[in-house]
Amino acid sequence: MESVIHELEARRMIAQITDPALADRLRSEKAVIYIGFDPTADSLHVGHMMPIIALSHFQKYGHGVLCLVGGATAMVGDPSGKSEERNLLTLDQVAQNARAVKAQLERFLSFEGENPARMIDNNDWISGMSFIDWLRDVGKHFTINYMISKESVKKRLASEQGISFTEFSYMTMQAFDFLHLYDEHQCTIQGGGNDQWGNITAGMDLIHKVRGSQAYGITFPLLTTASGEKFGKSEGNPVWLDPERTSPYQFYQFWFNQPDEDAKRFLYIFTFLNVEEIAAICAAHDEKPHERAAQKTLAAELTRTVHGAGGLEKALRASNALFGGALSGLGKTDLEDIFKDVPSSEVPRSRVQAGMPLVDLLTETGLCKSRGEARRFIDQGGVYLNNERAGDADRVAGAADLLADSIMVLRHGKKKYHLVRVAGQ
Repeated sequence: MESVIHELEARRMIAQITDPALADRLRSEKAVIYIGFDPTADSLHVGHMMPIIALSHFQKYGHGVLCLVGGATAMVGDPSGKSEERNLLTLDQVAQNARAVKAQLERFLSFEGENPARMIDNNDWISGMSFIDWLRDVGKHFTINYMISKESVKKRLASEQGISFTEFSYMTMQAFDFLHLYDEHQCTIQGGGNDQWGNITAGMDLIHKVRGSQAYGITFPLLTTASGEKFGKSEGNPVWLDPERTSPYQFYQFWFNQPDEDAKRFLYIFTFLNVEEIAAICAAHDEKPHERAAQKTLAAELTRTVHGAGGLEKALRASNALFGGALSGLGKTDLEDIFKDVPSSEVPRSRVQAGMPLVDLLTETGLCKSRGEARRFIDQGGVYLNNERAGDADRVAGAADLLADSIMVLRHGKKKYHLVRVAGQ
């Protein structure tokens, strides 16, 4: 049987592994792996997807999978990869976020059946310990020299902000999580982003020190944009998995707009297509790059996984709208997402209800210079209302033309759009 490690390597998903021999061991032995997700928000974003997909591959190969939602660690804050301390959360905020995160993990992992993934919260075993308990049972195993040698700590110590004692303690909490899961769930592998290397090895060292046993660590590459930002951030805003935060259309467009080489690379990392299928898609893409086979496949596969078949259908319908597709059935949020970059203006609802000549709309929005020009363009068949050709220069736009009861979309030619918002009740 092929090892899950070989699968991940073929998909270019492994940055570091503490023992290369683990690949052969996992070919013949079952193991338990855990990855932690601090519920600092009520949604995961695409920057979390690589470790989630790695867990899915482990589960498909028959290994045990633990999703640790850090109810305790989220209230402290991990300094790894951070330039400043983040805001601390309340217990209620963490609990609410954890529920939302589990719902999103269920898109990728099975929590039922013969080999179910398990979701656990480190608040269950950490919150009951006193500060004295922590110092005696955990802190005594860590020297200050050891802790400040970790890269994440060194960077923060050298920064202007420094590092608080709270964040400095985070490493001991994550290490203790690994020890607890080793004891309670026979977990011998911890995975995480490449910035988690120091925390992961701290846990391995703790297990070796107090139990005399070997544990393993795997990290996944931290993807960055061409400008060096963490992957998944668009002008500082994450691309969320929650459709209320990032609509299926925006989610689809994020993947569809990836550069060619990134799109091909991401097919291996983020989809569950087998590597042979992906290689064929990439070859077809290289033959006809203008057809964007890699981007289309990537966007469709991931939107279907995260938002379901209905979400993909909605995203495709919204995407087609920019190229003259039907706008009926799209909600206000969808329409504003699609046309967020086109000029817009407002008209009073009373004018629309009374019936507003289309030539007036065209001139007032600036799509045409005059009413005469507007009439000429309409007669020539170059004007569209809600992506339907306006064939009559005497056409009147009324309440029946409102999309989502508040929007009309004007188009002159193939690409010149204007969004009309109706103001008032």
